[in-house]
Amino acid sequence: MEIFKILAIALITCVATLIVKQVKPDFASLVTLAGGIIILLMLVDYINQVFDVLNYIVEKTNLSPGLFSIVLKIIGIGYLTEFTANICTDAGSSSIASKVLLAGKIIILVMSLPILTNIIDIIVGILP
Repeated sequence: MEIFKILAIALITCVATLIVKQVKPDFASLVTLAGGIIILLMLVDYINQVFDVLNYIVEKTNLSPGLFSIVLKIIGIGYLTEFTANICTDAGSSSIASKVLLAGKIIILVMSLPILTNIIDIIVGILP
């Protein structure tokens, strides 16, 4: 199963980071980043499957492709923000991590405004 490969890479990355941190502390963050990127690359096929299902749902429900792309961007921003914040935290920069999370939340809020206005328009259209 793929999860066992991912878990193995995660554990190897953690051990390698601890070893590198003792020898060359400057490179420990790079080892963590490399391990994270490898794990993300292993997930590409699964991410494609998710997009295929979501596209199928959009086709069957006649949702606006523009709104659907906004939702996908919001999901992507959420994951990337969390991933980046975790790397910053692992590197010892928790203050930067909190700023990254705040920025992600604000961007998600701004990007969700068209969806909210669309929902309000639908509700107003239903009301007499």
